[in-house]
Amino acid sequence: MKKKLRILVVWILVSLSFQFGGYSLLNNQIQKVMGVMGGESEPPITPQLKATIPGSDLMNIQVSYAKDYLAYSENGTLKIFNLKKGKVVFEKKSPSTTDKTLGVLTYQWLPDRSTLLYFYAKKNPNEITSVTIYPKATAQSPAQNSTPEKTEDPNQKIEKGVPKVVQPQPYTEKRYGNPQLTELYSLELPDSDDDDTPPDNRFNRTIDQLPKGGKLENLVFSTPSNLIYLTVKNGSSQLLMEIDIMKDVLTRNKSGEVISNMAASDRYGTLYVTSKIGDTHQVLALSGTKRWVISKKSNDRVIGIRAGKVYLGEVINNELVKIKTTSDRSELTDNPSLKTEWEGSIPFNEKVCALIGVNGQIVVYDNQTASIVTEGHLAEVKLQGDENYISVDGAELIQLTKAETSTLVELQPVKP
Repeated sequence: MKKKLRILVVWILVSLSFQFGGYSLLNNQIQKVMGVMGGESEPPITPQLKATIPGSDLMNIQVSYAKDYLAYSENGTLKIFNLKKGKVVFEKKSPSTTDKTLGVLTYQWLPDRSTLLYFYAKKNPNEITSVTIYPKATAQSPAQNSTPEKTEDPNQKIEKGVPKVVQPQPYTEKRYGNPQLTELYSLELPDSDDDDTPPDNRFNRTIDQLPKGGKLENLVFSTPSNLIYLTVKNGSSQLLMEIDIMKDVLTRNKSGEVISNMAASDRYGTLYVTSKIGDTHQVLALSGTKRWVISKKSNDRVIGIRAGKVYLGEVINNELVKIKTTSDRSELTDNPSLKTEWEGSIPFNEKVCALIGVNGQIVVYDNQTASIVTEGHLAEVKLQGDENYISVDGAELIQLTKAETSTLVELQPVKP
C-alpha cells in the first residue's frame, strides 16, 4: 500500500512539474506578444558599417528596421540598396519621364520588419468611359378634338383620349473619372545575406480617391490595426485619409482643417494630430468619427508615441521649451492630465525632425546637431556628414558624404 502511495505521489509531482513548465512557457509567449502590442521591443539593431552607393543626388533616405537596407529616391526612381552586399536590389521607375506627379509618391519602412510600403501613381487608362443611357418611356396625352392618327392596320382602332406611350431612343453619355490611379504596394525584402531570394513586391489595392498631383505629406501607420494615415496637400486644401488595408478608404479631417503633425498609436490605432481650424490650434485624438481634445494650448504639438505614451512638445518662438506626456488609452477622454518630462530650450523649426526612440528618448535633429533628451537630461551630438539622418528607433546615425558620382554612407550607433 505504501509503495502504491509513493508511486502516486511521484506521478503527481511529475505532472505538476510539467504543468508548471507549460504555464511558464505560455506566460513567456504572452509576455512577448504583449510586449509587441505595448510598443516594447528587443534592443535596437545598431551595426557599424560603410557602403558606397552609385549616384550623388539621393533623396528621402530611410534605413530599414534591421539597418541592412537603405531606401532612397534618385531622379524619380525608388531604389533599395543592400548595405551588406553593396548593391541595388530593387528599382521602381516612374511610368512617365515628363509628368512629375506620377511614379512613387512616398514610402516608409514598417517599424518591426524589412518591409517597405509605398504609394505609386499612374495615369488612369479609363479616365473617360461611355455609358449607354436608356430613358424611361413616357405617356403623352392626346390633344382634345385631335384627329386620330392613321395606322398601317386598317382594322386597328384608335381610341380618343387614351395616352400614347412614347419610347425615347437610348443615347451615349461620357463619364469622367480620376485621371490618376494610386496603388499601394508592400515590398518585402529577404535576409540581406540571401542572394537567391528576390524581393517580394506585392500589390495591395488601388486608391482612386487621391487627387491628381496631390502631395503626400505626413504618413504614419498602426501595424496592429492595419490602418494607414496620410495627409494629402492639393492646392490650398488638405485631406486627412484613413486607409484600412483590408477594407475602406475614408476622409477624416473637417472642412478647412490643416494637420501639421500626427502619430498613430502602436496599440489601438488611434491617431493623434496637431490640428488648426481658423484660429483654433489643438492637439486631438481621432478614432473613427470620434474626436477628443488632448490639449487646447495653441503652442502644443504632437511629437510621437512609444510604449503607451503620447509625447507632446510645447513650442514658443521656434524653441521647444517643454515635453509633456499622457497615456495612450483605449478609452479616451477630453483634456487628460499631462505630465511634464523635461523643460529647457531646443531649436525647433520647420527644418528639424523629431522622433521618440525605443528607450523613450526624445530626439530632435537637423543637419548639424542632434539634441537628445533621456530621462529629463539633455545631450547634444554633433553630426559630421554632408547629410545626416537618424533611424526611427533613435538608435542609428546615417551619415552621407557626397562625391561627384557616388555617395559614401556610414552607419553607426547614436552616442549622446
